[in-house]
Amino acid sequence: MGKVAVITGISGQDGSYLAELLVKKNYKVYGICNPNKKNNLTNLKKILNRLYIKKIDINNYSKIKNLIKKIKPNEFYHLAAQSFINYKFEDEFFRLNPNINGTHYILSAIKEFSPKTKFYFAASSELFGNAKKTPQNEETKFNPRSAYGVSKVAGFYLTKNYREAYKLHACSGILYNHESPRRNQNFVSRKITKNLSLILKGKINKIKLGNINSKRDWGHAKDYVFAMWKMMQLRKPQDFVIGTGKIHSVKEFIHLAFNYVGLDYKRHIKIDKKLFRPNDKIILKADFKKAKKILKWKPKINFKKLVYEMVDNDLLS
Repeated sequence: MGKVAVITGISGQDGSYLAELLVKKNYKVYGICNPNKKNNLTNLKKILNRLYIKKIDINNYSKIKNLIKKIKPNEFYHLAAQSFINYKFEDEFFRLNPNINGTHYILSAIKEFSPKTKFYFAASSELFGNAKKTPQNEETKFNPRSAYGVSKVAGFYLTKNYREAYKLHACSGILYNHESPRRNQNFVSRKITKNLSLILKGKINKIKLGNINSKRDWGHAKDYVFAMWKMMQLRKPQDFVIGTGKIHSVKEFIHLAFNYVGLDYKRHIKIDKKLFRPNDKIILKADFKKAKKILKWKPKINFKKLVYEMVDNDLLS
């Protein structure tokens, strides 16, 4: 057996693709799932018999500590977080605080009981929020505009502090929007492809959407988890911006998806002003030169392929 890895949030989009990659590379993979909610393991069905699933609340220091102390993993990928971004601080900020605590608990347990474990923190382009410049790189100043972004900034600095103060191999990947057929239906990309399949099946006729002129730097989750793994193979831990450096509007996504199946999207899209987000005008675009140079990484799956794959998947489901 090769290396041992732990993945929090293993049942999600990124966690499942990463688990597949690590299993292929002959890792022994432990997956942490939240015991307080029903975990859908559909994304892991192909490799479930190769995984060690543990139901642990990452806010429970004692259980996290015991797992790390017992298995002393080579690599620890902390991907668990509430990924759907709400811009209302009032009802979300305290709900997201456990994500900050979870990161702190994992790093603390690694420091005490397994200091050779390499740690990866899933940061996000939401760190940049209302960025003062476009594109953004590792030197761009953070300016988060969501509770999610604020919690990710805290996790990023916790990771950086443990790296610098305790010499841990701890790094963060600042990942831009990445999609796939495994994307949650709360996200606009999957909302479009899932509802398009329902239109084709005659179950609905319209999709309600917000600002379709808003733009994203969209990549494929498979490419991005490979970047995570590449980061962990470096001798010296470093933080990296991971994205495509290309911007596409929601309208372009819709146009490609509907054209692919021979439909006119204008007949099926209903704009709902209530779904407009306050930050839709912000342009987050990745400058991933550092990843290209040091990790020898660049995205392989282009925007069109991503959209077609998501449409195909939802048509078959």
